[in-house]
Amino acid sequence: MVDFANKGKLPSDISRTGLILLIIVVTQAIFSYTRTRIFVYVTEKTLASIRQHIYNHLIRLPMSFFAERRVGELNSRISSDVSILQHSITETLADLISQLLIITGGITLMMITSYKLTLFMLAVVPAMALFAFFFGRAIRRYSKKAQTYVAESNTIVEETLQGIQNVKAFTNEFFEISRYRKKTDEVASVGIKGGKYQAAVSFIILGFFIAMGLVIWRGAILITKGELEAGQLFSFVIYSGFIAGNIAGMAGVYTRLQRTIGAAENLLLLIDEPTEDISENYKPDSDHILHGQITFDHVEFRYPSREEVEVLKDITFSIEPGQEVAIIGPSGSGKSTIASLLLKFYEPDKGRILFDGRDSHEFPVTALRGQMAIVMQDVFLFGGTIRENIAYGKPGASDDEIITAAKQANAWDFIRSFPDKLDTIVGERGVQLSGGQRQRIAIARAVLKDPKILILDEATSSLDSESERLVQEALDKLLQGRTSLIIAHRLATIRNADRIIVINEGRIIEQGTHIELMANNNGLYKNLTGLQSAR
Repeated sequence: MVDFANKGKLPSDISRTGLILLIIVVTQAIFSYTRTRIFVYVTEKTLASIRQHIYNHLIRLPMSFFAERRVGELNSRISSDVSILQHSITETLADLISQLLIITGGITLMMITSYKLTLFMLAVVPAMALFAFFFGRAIRRYSKKAQTYVAESNTIVEETLQGIQNVKAFTNEFFEISRYRKKTDEVASVGIKGGKYQAAVSFIILGFFIAMGLVIWRGAILITKGELEAGQLFSFVIYSGFIAGNIAGMAGVYTRLQRTIGAAENLLLLIDEPTEDISENYKPDSDHILHGQITFDHVEFRYPSREEVEVLKDITFSIEPGQEVAIIGPSGSGKSTIASLLLKFYEPDKGRILFDGRDSHEFPVTALRGQMAIVMQDVFLFGGTIRENIAYGKPGASDDEIITAAKQANAWDFIRSFPDKLDTIVGERGVQLSGGQRQRIAIARAVLKDPKILILDEATSSLDSESERLVQEALDKLLQGRTSLIIAHRLATIRNADRIIVINEGRIIEQGTHIELMANNNGLYKNLTGLQSAR
């Protein structure tokens, strides 16, 4: 028969338990307010630092990295994965700390009430922890897969919107819809598979409630033995229920933490990529000032993304300071690759590249690129103003310097015809300007930089006759007094070059002046000249 001799203590035990719970709830509310304020402040500062660090790291990665990655994927890493971290630090981590404190406090009160029952209940914890560990690994694995597919789907959106003119011109709207649907279905499929493991985490809660049932059973036995009072058992059950609610919340927190770990692993893989040694505000000292002499000494090269193709084979030539040297050849012969190697976007597999008779490795990357400029066929302009785009060649340049550069580039006439002049917005990739106008803005940018070595990569090949004339006049001014490497498609633009190098299938097959090369009736240069003249 149960001894209820001390049953008078039950109301006081209940009152004491209620008061303790009230204090816990009020304390939790105050703590929740304080930790939210602190966590939001710390989180915003931390995430700004994370974004800056990732961007700073990303922009310093070598060209070989970007050749194997897509812009949409990298953008997803900065936006989507960091957003997961933001949610985790702001809410998930705060919830975890809050719940851990409440659970710890509850277990302490339970130990005070009855250490025997507490130890009995905690015996189930190792099994639940092991269960959570294995299912957590599966959740993290599927979360990483989902993030990868999300990055790929973002890539499709970004590329499609950037090339929307081509999409519509080729009536490929439904092709792109199908491509995006397939990728987002993969995201959903992986999410569903991961959801099975997320749902299974709920069994942790079931385990805890089973443990509570066993505790009540064990408590009843202790009461019959006189080792526990009914009021104590009642208090213990209330504490257990309070802890159970927080453990139920922890199941969701645990799942979100696994997703966060997956996103963090993706970001850490990005951060582990080796960067180029770039210096800020670097000004070359006397040992690193270029005079313009360039030598390619038996250079061979394969792109890392397609190592089976030898792009350059035993390339050897020299350019003296102030010389104008043109490189011509069929498409895919390796002309633009020479420019990329000169700018140290890549390193040669064999051979050396020398500047003023010294190996390129003796010069900091910033010192070399800081004294070179390139004007390409496909000019990239930022979406801001004309002033910002020209000043990109020399950040901080004055308006007078910008206008002088624009005049030398034959760009000032059309710039001042715009209502906003230098403050005219050029639009995404310079879409508001014509091809010739974009080229002249790029030339002005190069003029402002005042490089020792100038690279022109088919800078006039896509222009109409009038635009080509204006651009060519600007280029002629820019070429004066500089070492120039001209990669040309239209041979008429390079007839006055000091030397013309003819390259085919990665090898130099001819070189000399226009007159010398035209004297070779069996040469590729004369053949290409004849073909262009016949058009």
